[in-house]
Amino acid sequence: MIAAKEAAARHVRAAADDLIALSHRIHANPELAFEEYLASRWVADALSDAGFEVKHGYCGLPTAVEATVGTGPTHIAICAEYDALPDIGHACGHNIIAAAAVGAGIGLAPLADELGLTVRILGTPAEEGGGGKVLMLEQGAFDGVHAAMMVHPAAVEMAAMPGLAVTQFDVDYRGKAAHAGAYPELGVNAADAMTLAQVGIGLLRQQTTASDRIHGIVTQAGSAANVIPDVSRGRWIVRSDTLDALGPLAGRVHRCFEAGALATGCDLSTTKVGPDYADLRPDQGLLDLWVANASALGRSFPELPKSVAGAATDMGNVSHVVPTIHPMLGLDCRPAVNHQPEFTAACRTQTADRAVLDGATGMAWTAIDVALAAERGADKPHT
Repeated sequence: MIAAKEAAARHVRAAADDLIALSHRIHANPELAFEEYLASRWVADALSDAGFEVKHGYCGLPTAVEATVGTGPTHIAICAEYDALPDIGHACGHNIIAAAAVGAGIGLAPLADELGLTVRILGTPAEEGGGGKVLMLEQGAFDGVHAAMMVHPAAVEMAAMPGLAVTQFDVDYRGKAAHAGAYPELGVNAADAMTLAQVGIGLLRQQTTASDRIHGIVTQAGSAANVIPDVSRGRWIVRSDTLDALGPLAGRVHRCFEAGALATGCDLSTTKVGPDYADLRPDQGLLDLWVANASALGRSFPELPKSVAGAATDMGNVSHVVPTIHPMLGLDCRPAVNHQPEFTAACRTQTADRAVLDGATGMAWTAIDVALAAERGADKPHT
């Protein structure tokens, strides 16, 4: 085991300049969900160069990638994300995720057959709302996988992200325009409907649990102050501890929007955006291996508050089917945190570059541990 881990680390170190360059290149060219044409091509090319058999445009998704090496009986899936956020770019550090996944593949490729591994690197588009992994899971991308893993940057180190279940939907109110000064009584105000719904949601929060989250944006609410708005639109997200808890909470939120329509006389339509994300359930056996390997690389895990962070990932859906881990690599960038412009800057620093290499090495080492446990006849990870 020690020799295999030393060899994997050596392969990652040899590719360090290329991996860091990949991270920086993706960071400098942010692409939104399902539009990651450059990033997915760069990931596919890097893995092809490392000896992987690559499919670009996998599972019917133009920016999804499958890269496979080895023919062993133990199947490992390592996920690469590479989509960015509107306006603030890689404020969730998916450039680091992608480069670390490629690095783990490079570390494992020369060892895969010797270790009895089949290594599958999956480029998974649209984590920021589109549910790429959910779509790929439904298409069989994770079939036969014994362990799935990825790493994700954060402000602080966490062995396991407390991921919530999430649903997302668009809201559309239709009213009637009128001159706001001369004939306001002839209008049906769609902006008022949205306002009433938001008041209802604000009051609803008094009766939700501490970990529930309800948040959204108004994307349209009129175009002129002297015209009664006949259209208002928004996008809303509801989060809860589990999928079972999410359904009833989402129903209560929808009734707030129905109340806005009822009170104003507007017509209401809602449209689901992407698949629901399930709560993240990390596999404890895999998690113990990761913590040991990350600690051996000099990473430490500070004591954190027990409160739920409120983040979510489509890796949660994978974790309900396949033993999964999703550790967070701390960038030591407080007060900057994910989804802030300051975190975008933190994802292209020396600390971020170290996270790429540590993430790659740590995942390669964890895959080696799984392979050697399987060779000894030990149980594969289980949820």
